[in-house]
Amino acid sequence: MGDTHGRVEDDHQADDDGLSLTRDRLLREHSTLDISTHGTEGLAPSKVLAASAAEADLLVLGSRALGAVAGFIVGSTASATLPETDTPVVLVRSVDGRDQPPGHTDDAGPVVLGVDLRSNCDRLLAFACEEADRRACPLVVVHGWSLPPVFSYAPALDPGVEKEMADGLETTLRELLNPWTQMYPQLAVDARVVIGRPAIQILDAASGAALVVVGRRIRRPALGARIGPIAHAVMHHATSPVAVVAHD
Repeated sequence: MGDTHGRVEDDHQADDDGLSLTRDRLLREHSTLDISTHGTEGLAPSKVLAASAAEADLLVLGSRALGAVAGFIVGSTASATLPETDTPVVLVRSVDGRDQPPGHTDDAGPVVLGVDLRSNCDRLLAFACEEADRRACPLVVVHGWSLPPVFSYAPALDPGVEKEMADGLETTLRELLNPWTQMYPQLAVDARVVIGRPAIQILDAASGAALVVVGRRIRRPALGARIGPIAHAVMHHATSPVAVVAHD
């Protein structure tokens, strides 16, 4: 019994030492920041992080690389925490102990935002515009779409129909962005309406991005909250940091 108690105390001390070392390293690299550490025990990490995030503007979590084909794995803690908080969450990649993939530079690329024109995008746009403005980089806004299923039964689709639908979506996207471009007149915005699966189109646009922003609808179903398929795919396959913003 005494040995077990001693090992537990040693583990706690090791955790505290690890936090202190991390804090000291961060202060050496970012001396102007006010950094504090806090350790807990006996509670699920996701619950602790979600509770802490309720008082924060942003929650940052890590994920690990699986390889060029498999992408990244979002750990159990991150997967459990994301549906539990309405605070924006940024997932930062780690490859071979590095915080970013080789050759990745945060300042080089744009902020890429994936939007669904059928949803309320205000929280996503506010977050993405603020991030792009803070980084002084362009904002790329992507809406991926597909033809309605009814057209799959048509023997031949008039090309004019597809163009007409695309033009209508482009108009809707421009109207959505108008208030934000007026609020951020210095921001270079590239609005794209592209046919194809939304997650794939966002990932294509996100190559070399400084940050990718996707949404997650706030759900409180009886079986528990979950992450939508588009956010899930982008989280697991984008090489850039991914921000997941909860919205109505």
